[in-house]
Amino acid sequence: MTGSSVFILAFLVALSFSAIDGSLEARHLQQLQPMPTLPPLPAIPNLPQPTLPTLPNPATVLPPLPSLPNFLPTAPRFALPPFPSFPSVPFLSPPPAPSSP
Repeated sequence: MTGSSVFILAFLVALSFSAIDGSLEARHLQQLQPMPTLPPLPAIPNLPQPTLPTLPNPATVLPPLPSLPNFLPTAPRFALPPFPSFPSVPFLSPPPAPSSP
């Protein structure tokens, strides 16, 4: 138990030091001179568009699919024996209620 508490304490100390470094870096960035404005980006020139060929109608071009050869033999069918009959559990009626005088 002591080992895990020491590990947690060391983790929290490391986390706090990293937070201190981050805040100091943010303060340093705030104290810098403002960045100069960037020149505008050049415009993208208009490129010529290629002409696409017309595609044929696939319903008229495709031939019918060939039939697949029957290279696998058919598996024989086995007749399963009928399920065995289990004896039925007899229904037990509750004992008669005691009569009250």
